[in-house]
Amino acid sequence: MMDPLAWHRFAERLGTRYPFIQAPMAGGLSPPDLAVAVAEAGGLGSLGTADAPPEAIRQQAKAVRARTSRPYGINLFAPRAPVADGDPGPVLGLLARFHAELGLPAPEVAEAPLPDFLKQVEVVLDVAPTVFSFTFGIPDASVLEAMRARGILIVGTATNVREALALEAAGVDAIVAQGSEAGGHRGSFGGSFEAGLVGTLALVPQVVDAVRLPVIASGGIMDGRGIAAARMLGAAGVQLGTAFLRSQESGTVQAHREVLREAKDESSRITRALTGRPARAIPNELTTTLEEAGAYLPYPQLHGATRALRAAAAQRGDTRFMTLWAGQGVGLSREGPAAELVRALMAETEAALAAVRD
Repeated sequence: MMDPLAWHRFAERLGTRYPFIQAPMAGGLSPPDLAVAVAEAGGLGSLGTADAPPEAIRQQAKAVRARTSRPYGINLFAPRAPVADGDPGPVLGLLARFHAELGLPAPEVAEAPLPDFLKQVEVVLDVAPTVFSFTFGIPDASVLEAMRARGILIVGTATNVREALALEAAGVDAIVAQGSEAGGHRGSFGGSFEAGLVGTLALVPQVVDAVRLPVIASGGIMDGRGIAAARMLGAAGVQLGTAFLRSQESGTVQAHREVLREAKDESSRITRALTGRPARAIPNELTTTLEEAGAYLPYPQLHGATRALRAAAAQRGDTRFMTLWAGQGVGLSREGPAAELVRALMAETEAALAAVRD
């Protein structure tokens, strides 16, 4: 049931005009330019720095602060327990063919596919964003306590009620309820990801009923109708990612933008073939080849093994081997400045709610 004041209370807590979060998308998709544009328009801009080295996080934070004094957030991936490495032979054999096509050195599994999490945390504590958000699990209690001591709001990601309860017990300030429609990585950490494939419409009200914290609806929300629906479900805020992939400030390369422009509701799939973790993207030759061969490695080993190919393909606009992130609402995506999108979304939301009242 909608609490008419929850929307405004959460915005006040964030220090923003709207309880509206631009999703932190890793891999350069949500650069400082996007975070600043959204922040200046009244939302919470976010830096997706999960795979960024500590110094790169610092520089991105500085770039945001140089252009706005408004609230913003930084996101990291919570570290997971090590998973036994699989046999890289089949994967590397398939990738070698693609590397040869692009004139790249032979593929390999990186020794350290991801930056050191605790060093990333040190930088986040130093730059002190308004919000520290995380996905893939729950960081150690000492990390969360350090964030609280710095006055940083803590936001975790849940894909089912069980995960939401675990986040509440850990002491987060708000919970992103990530529906199965969402693009990018699934945030699942409490069991198999299949158990977390709950749609936003079903997930949000159940999480709202289960916890005493503000719940942020995420997944498939692309316009004011979706935002209004999230409010009606009891969400205190919303988080949108795919909606910003075609905005002019995003880091989306042109070839990816063109694919998004033509994509529809059935275009994206959940696959492990990009990084080793389940993630929603538009399939291409890379994902279908690995899937058909059953050639996988655990995360982050596969992430490291495919990174060079995906990066080179993005630079060349070769959609066969790129990471084509997209949620199921991609058919509703639009082009233009991010600030204009935020303003349009808020106006649409008020119109949708007014129509319900009438």
